[in-house]
Amino acid sequence: MNASRTRPGALCSAAVAALLALAVLRPGTAGATPLLGSAQAFSVLAASTITNTGVTTLWGDLGLYPGTAITGQGSLLVAGTVHATDGVAQQAQADAALAYGALAGQAVSFDLTGQNLGGLSLTPGVYHFADAAQLTGTLVLDYQGRSDAVFVFQVFSALTVASQAVVRVTHPGLAGLNGPDGLFWQVGSSATLGTGSLFAGSLLADQSITLQTGASIRCGRAIALHGAVTLDNNVVSDDCPAAAVPGTPLPEPSSLALVALALALAAAAAANKAATLAARRVSPPCKP
Repeated sequence: MNASRTRPGALCSAAVAALLALAVLRPGTAGATPLLGSAQAFSVLAASTITNTGVTTLWGDLGLYPGTAITGQGSLLVAGTVHATDGVAQQAQADAALAYGALAGQAVSFDLTGQNLGGLSLTPGVYHFADAAQLTGTLVLDYQGRSDAVFVFQVFSALTVASQAVVRVTHPGLAGLNGPDGLFWQVGSSATLGTGSLFAGSLLADQSITLQTGASIRCGRAIALHGAVTLDNNVVSDDCPAAAVPGTPLPEPSSLALVALALALAAAAAANKAATLAARRVSPPCKP
């Protein structure tokens, strides 16, 4: 099956796709441009809206373009920068669209149409679903000790990850999970990560992405090209450990790290307020 013929709306030319495909196949190449381009810096990137409920921690930038509404931003702990409807977010969306097209055009290694990802143990390759994909239980991704290994999942329509489902990484190479370049999910419509699920990799959905209560993404990001990203007490990290323990899921940031992040954000806000007040005190009064 030719994956490029089964994906709606190819987003780049064959030449550009071929160049980006090289970055997918060789994520560890020194000096290579990341497949995601400027979108690499984002843990969450949406098109229409971002909605958050509860305390959600994002290790990476937060971006929105062309939409303007970020709901619940007050309880978002963002370790990076917020780019709301600005040029940075616009460029990130453009780069993500190119990456989406490159992923959709990858030659298929295995067709998993009709199979549940739960209970499978897979080795590096390009995995194709001609319709929707589901994950119930645990999916094991065995990197076989290779630092250059890459997984790509092409899902023609929706991706549904059940509550408490896990994406488990085993035997990573010396670079852990190859940075965020080693695992991609290209979803033709929308993706839903169930309550308490532990997901991994960069998730690029043509429409929307929903993270239900307590779901987390390790060593990846949530990118919605045309729709919304909905969050609810989640952790999304675009960072990867330098080395992962074989047979265990990638670790989430520790509770101490989360507390440190919260304190740092609070301190930064207090310092900014103090600086503003000090500036007002020393400024000469306006002339009548």
